Amino acid sequence: MRFAASCRELQAGGLCSPDSQCVLSRRFQYEAAMKRTKSKQPQRSFPFMRVNEREAKPRKRGLTEIRGPYYSVVGRRYLEDLFETIGAYVDSLKFAGGSFALMPERAVRDIIELCHKYDVLVCTGGFIERVLVQGGDAVRQYVAECERLGFDVLEISAGFVSIPSDDWLRLIELVCKSGLKAKPEVGIQFGAGGATAAAELKAEGTRDPSWAIAQAKRFLEAGAEIIMIESEGITENVDPWRTDVPAKFIDAIGMEKLMFEAADPDVFAWYIKNYGGDVNLFVDHSQIVQLECLRAGIWGTKSLWGRVVTYKEE
Repeated sequence: MRFAASCRELQAGGLCSPDSQCVLSRRFQYEAAMKRTKSKQPQRSFPFMRVNEREAKPRKRGLTEIRGPYYSVVGRRYLEDLFETIGAYVDSLKFAGGSFALMPERAVRDIIELCHKYDVLVCTGGFIERVLVQGGDAVRQYVAECERLGFDVLEISAGFVSIPSDDWLRLIELVCKSGLKAKPEVGIQFGAGGATAAAELKAEGTRDPSWAIAQAKRFLEAGAEIIMIESEGITENVDPWRTDVPAKFIDAIGMEKLMFEAADPDVFAWYIKNYGGDVNLFVDHSQIVQLECLRAGIWGTKSLWGRVVTYKEE
């Protein structure tokens, strides 16, 4: 909300008009639109059936981010179908692997505009890792281009590169000053990302979770709104799962400021079983219905059937 406040101050001083194309003005207009739609939860079919009711968007808990183009083609027409049917439960869409860099600009804009129509934020994914190796000028151009195209969230990850924590803080500052939301990705696995084989990851080794938690705290203090927790080394390409790691993050930071990668039905079922329907999760676009059936408590595997419940004040 600091963007909206700043924009109103500029307008009061005659330095910015409501219809201008400045970063702050567009952010103010977007936040105002989100506030107007906050109470508009679409009427579902079979309304007499009891389900675990979800907060309307924009919400702070039970966030779901879906993966967009990467493992399969995800374009405007496919997303139109997805949002028309299940869009009330999608909070953000994440491009993966820098897929937007291969697409025509019009196609990228079409996806972003469609997402905004359905109150879905758009995240860059962790492509900044690829940009970082090209130098500071490339990073600044990348951030500016993401803002120009209409992205809302810029993920800052370093699964393949080594970067000092203070440099992370400078990146967060750069992203926030551009008018975008910074979402650092933190994990314990060296070499995470890009479908690296399990044997290779095991050879790379893992970090101490306490170091990753301390890093996440610094990023939040620097202005990041939420932290993405990388699944590799925790629930992906590791046996047995490091279930102690999510517990340590939640204990130190709180669930609302964390989002867990969980693009596997067994993984997102485990998170809901252990932390309830309000845990923030990242899944593949193809898994959104299955995930939401679990959150709503209307379907599930044997261990979750009829056991996912919530209590909300009327």
